[in-house]
Amino acid sequence: MSPKIPRRRAKQVGIAGAALGVVAAGLATAFAVERTLVRRSVNAPGDPHAEEAFGDQPFDAELAVTAADGTELHVEIVEPTAPTDKPTIVFVHGFALDMGTFYFQRKMFTERGDHRLVFYDQPGHGKSSKLKSGNYDIATLGESLAAVLNATVPDGHIILVGHSMGGMTIMSFAEKYQEWFGNRVTGVVLISTSARLIDRAKLALPSLVARASAPFFPLWGTAAHLGGNVIERARFASSDLAWLLTRRYGFGDAKPSPSLVSFVEGMNSKTSVETLTKYLNTLYTHNRYPALAALRGVPVLVIVGDKDYLTPVPHSEEIIKRLPDARMVKIEDSGHVVMLEKAAEVNAAILPFVEKIS
Repeated sequence: MSPKIPRRRAKQVGIAGAALGVVAAGLATAFAVERTLVRRSVNAPGDPHAEEAFGDQPFDAELAVTAADGTELHVEIVEPTAPTDKPTIVFVHGFALDMGTFYFQRKMFTERGDHRLVFYDQPGHGKSSKLKSGNYDIATLGESLAAVLNATVPDGHIILVGHSMGGMTIMSFAEKYQEWFGNRVTGVVLISTSARLIDRAKLALPSLVARASAPFFPLWGTAAHLGGNVIERARFASSDLAWLLTRRYGFGDAKPSPSLVSFVEGMNSKTSVETLTKYLNTLYTHNRYPALAALRGVPVLVIVGDKDYLTPVPHSEEIIKRLPDARMVKIEDSGHVVMLEKAAEVNAAILPFVEKIS
């Protein structure tokens, strides 16, 4: 004979069960709507990048650079077609992405063949290992950049190109290694980045919510305490939601290339939850205004999309205030991944800047 459940408890269980049923039904409907929207967007005609083979690109050498704390950093090098004394261009990607961020810039400079190019995946991103020290902070990323430069560009001039957290990494490097600037580093390009604190709500939404299902929305403040398997299952179940949010918060154009959205979402989805949650705190506390002083001795180009949700135009304007000799280029109808979304315009800004200081 089954034990009797007290009437009050039975009522509570019944209410809870009904509530869960409503939530489940709502989620099922939401996911069905999302799936329809994604399929309709992906299959829409007129995608300018439908035939683009996004993914790994050719390189002349690859190596693993060991950072000071033991982290293994994946590096790819593209050599010029002929010996040159022009600066080596080193690219530093942002949060939840990888070296694919610079797909079109890599393609342009590789086809030109007149510069040596260095790309690497930041710790915990792409093909690089997790931070061995466990210190997921901007200062440690600056040390990782130092390790890459020492290993790949032991001499000669350098132009640093950083996007988002990559720009912050360059600032951290400048903060500790000021002597490099004007001597070894002869130019800096900062794309969609900031020297100050990033708004928590704006950063958390596209970086974490874009890869988790609706029930977890209120929990991102304590995301690191959730079970990894639970979050990963949610991410898998909500891949359509991730695609839609990537389009909404990464791009400025109302109808960006579906292939580009999928490419960016793919980079996002490969970044582990552990990496995401551990990096959030350092991005929340980032303040590198003093570090900008080291950049005053070199040409600086600042690029930002006019519809960048994560690091909006005022963040770039603050950098310009502290670097009055720097040049700022604002790209219309573009968001945070401006170097992908408006590659032609970004390349048109970067190329003459690089040629002038080469």
